[in-house]
Amino acid sequence: MTQHTFEREHKIHFSECDPAGIVFYPQYFVLFNDLIESWIDALLPEGYHGLIGARRVGMPTVHLEVDFKAISKMGEAVRLSLDVERLWQKSLTLAWACTGEDGVVRMAARQIIVTTSLDTHQSIAIPEDLRTVIEGAVAAARR
Repeated sequence: MTQHTFEREHKIHFSECDPAGIVFYPQYFVLFNDLIESWIDALLPEGYHGLIGARRVGMPTVHLEVDFKAISKMGEAVRLSLDVERLWQKSLTLAWACTGEDGVVRMAARQIIVTTSLDTHQSIAIPEDLRTVIEGAVAAARR
């Protein structure tokens, strides 16, 4: 099994599905935003809320590429994972995947996030403490 930078199991809920009982595609974006929030919560003592709220560091998406490969059905267990592909001065590139228990990738995406000041809405360098813990998470995943 591949080691990912961050992952968690998720059961597909009724509220995430369309009338056909499969994931309504925009819900994947909510699931992965929640995954990023959980990842930052695991990395920083003050978590995502502290980064966004107290420190006023934004993490908007500036580019997103998505492939929908197979359906996910209500009640299924899937694995949501993210990997850091590149870490730049002011941005990072993440690869996401939603994989079924059968090993089939249901959805995969590549996302570029830029760090910004929520006061000026200008791009800023990734905070040094965040950069350090991301680098550590990437190194741990590659071992």
